[in-house]
Amino acid sequence: MRKTIFDSLAAGVMIAIGGAVFMACVGDSTNPGVVKILGAVLFSVALLTICKMGLYLFTGKIGFVAESFKPMDALHLLVGLLGNYAAATACGRILAYALPANAEKAAALCETKLSQNPLQTFILGVFCGILMYVAVKTFKEKSLIGILFGIPVFIVAGFEHSIADMFYFSFGGNFTGRAFLFLLLVVCGNAVGGVLLPLLRRCAGEKFTQA
Repeated sequence: MRKTIFDSLAAGVMIAIGGAVFMACVGDSTNPGVVKILGAVLFSVALLTICKMGLYLFTGKIGFVAESFKPMDALHLLVGLLGNYAAATACGRILAYALPANAEKAAALCETKLSQNPLQTFILGVFCGILMYVAVKTFKEKSLIGILFGIPVFIVAGFEHSIADMFYFSFGGNFTGRAFLFLLLVVCGNAVGGVLLPLLRRCAGEKFTQA
């Protein structure tokens, strides 16, 4: 459990770094599409580091519960999620002080996110969860393709990643009840999306081996 706590904090820091570089890239009115793609690609440094160092990211772990579940997994997931949240939000406030212009962009981004209705938010969380499972699964199978393409794809497509959103809302200084409910919906969507493919594969007769 101690490893889960500290690895989840480290993973939250990396997601914050990925979110910060993404916010540095967005907002260029001259060529917004290109800079958004650039920011999405650079965000991949977060998951590359998390996977390479074996850190604990909730959205990277939840899908594997469907492959091989043990009772303690639920507790580790909860602790990991809280650790991710604590680090991502703390980094958000620190970087808001250091990078106030980008914090303003994050605040505007969060307002756009809150304009979604709850079902839209949940659905976007589900599809992000699917891609997060694919990214980590392919990494475990010695390929970086899932990370290098899956992460930019979910960002450019507009899917919602709960830990990244925790950073964005903290970076933008939005700690309202609406923000909390939004994040809760994204967490639930990420969880459903994360277990979807492994459950379908299990139904198809796929045999999973312990990583």
